[in-house]
Amino acid sequence: MSSDSKDNRVDSAAIAAATAEAKRKAEEKSAKDKETCEKYVKNGLNRNVTVQFLYERLLLLGCRPPDNLIRCLDCKDSQRGGGFGAVEEIDVAATGDKKKVNKDDSCAQTKKEIDALLAKQKDGGAKLKLVPEIYLCQQHLRSETHAQEAMVHELIHAVDMCRTKMDPIKNCIHLACTEIRAENLSGECHWLRELQSGRLGTNFVGHGAECVKRRAQLSVKANPNCADKAAEYVDAAFERCYKDTFPFDRHPNLR
Repeated sequence: MSSDSKDNRVDSAAIAAATAEAKRKAEEKSAKDKETCEKYVKNGLNRNVTVQFLYERLLLLGCRPPDNLIRCLDCKDSQRGGGFGAVEEIDVAATGDKKKVNKDDSCAQTKKEIDALLAKQKDGGAKLKLVPEIYLCQQHLRSETHAQEAMVHELIHAVDMCRTKMDPIKNCIHLACTEIRAENLSGECHWLRELQSGRLGTNFVGHGAECVKRRAQLSVKANPNCADKAAEYVDAAFERCYKDTFPFDRHPNLR
């Protein structure tokens, strides 16, 4: 056997070993991320008064949250901190509605999957609905505060979906409004957060509204049905929806 053949065999074994080790470390990290995320969720449900308040209001509105409403998922390469709803395809058959939705707990729906469903609906090949569920992207949570702000954000969407006939898949104004409210009421645009991210500068006056608009536009752009005119939809909904603090009697940061 030539030395080149031996070298190739050694290289292959080394690559296989390195690959196996990388996979093991990735699995360990994913398990640790999930454990940490689930601890954050549990603490939020048991200790965070804003999260508890929103859960209570859902009940008062007649929408009982399921036990698994908030889940920790591996969002793969997506950089989002979390999300609300799964896009579900409804296959209307003679025996009733058959629902098809990604139930894989290992990852949230990807943008590619959602885009494909939206394209199918646009071509008349599918009817879609938004299934109420909240997921946190376990590998992108920076802290417990970040996780619980994300929970509040997504619970605002749940409240909006409960109290109105919201259709954020097809109605871009509906989507813009609920994103404006969620960004505004969650605390994600608090001046300290903006200062830490380097976006505040010296513009203290009006920073909150600017942050809400910026973040809402990014969320609206994620829907292919709304992406081209995201800024216009946000502008059209902004004045009314920025002032809407329901179910709070006033902005929770001012309580």
